[in-house]
Amino acid sequence: MLSEDAIRDHQTVTSEGQPTEALMVGVKKKEVPNIITGNGITTELWRPDWDVGPDQIRHMIHVILRGKSISAWHMHDFQVDTFFVTNGSIKLALFDDRADSATRGQINVFHLSRMRPTLITIPPGIWHGLQNLDHTESSFINYFNNPYIHAEPDEWRLPFDTDKIPYQFK
Repeated sequence: MLSEDAIRDHQTVTSEGQPTEALMVGVKKKEVPNIITGNGITTELWRPDWDVGPDQIRHMIHVILRGKSISAWHMHDFQVDTFFVTNGSIKLALFDDRADSATRGQINVFHLSRMRPTLITIPPGIWHGLQNLDHTESSFINYFNNPYIHAEPDEWRLPFDTDKIPYQFK
């Protein structure tokens, strides 16, 4: 017998494995194939003919997140972020708080890993946060359209448990 408190799962993917959730305005996603070779696996990280990422990469960093750590929330006024997970499993949560956006108030959540290589591009004005889902280190590469300005960072932050964003990392 079903409990009164039981809640049926809602559909998150199609029968072809494609997500049902609509992306926020300006957010881009591209899954890329792993290429199995005779001696390993090769994965293209970015190509200028893909409709994802900045037109010109001006800065790139590699980040390692400690096990179960959270890096949230942050937002940029000018910077375009493109994420690619290289190791482990990472949850990327987005919140659209742009005043002029048709998707204002929307949340997107992506579960990213090396097993299903995916690029996610986040335009300026969208709050985003990352959570390492593994107990060991996970890592990602972050591509930017502008170099980081150390003297005046284009980096705005809120605590990971803020009540100003309707999403809580678990």
